[in-house]
Amino acid sequence: MSIVVGYVPTKEGRAALSRAAEEARLRGRKLIVVNSHRGGREFDGDEARRFDELLETLEKSLDEQGVAHEVRTLVRGNDPSEDLIAAAEESDADFIVIGLRRRTPVGKLILGSNAQRILLDASCPVLAVKAPVDGD
Repeated sequence: MSIVVGYVPTKEGRAALSRAAEEARLRGRKLIVVNSHRGGREFDGDEARRFDELLETLEKSLDEQGVAHEVRTLVRGNDPSEDLIAAAEESDADFIVIGLRRRTPVGKLILGSNAQRILLDASCPVLAVKAPVDGD
């Protein structure tokens, strides 16, 4: 059993990671951190190195907190929702933790909603976490 968290280096991603790490410690579960990219021109060598450095820092922090973990960086052309759901199924996850942010109706229509797909398609429970409001 495990806890799966979707991570991107945003305030929402950090909030999800923080809550997922807390839950993993409390429940004595392994934390699986999934960092999923579609790839493409925007994700070049410099961007990949930047993410590797961020994830290395993240791993050190989890080590210091005593959280058993595995970090998966996936660049397969999938939607992040697909990668998170697959990781949860492969690891028989207790639940998935995702960060949420407010989006405009047009933004949802054009870009789709990974959060909505995860909430509707995951076979395990999903914990949705909001980032703290600036100033908190």
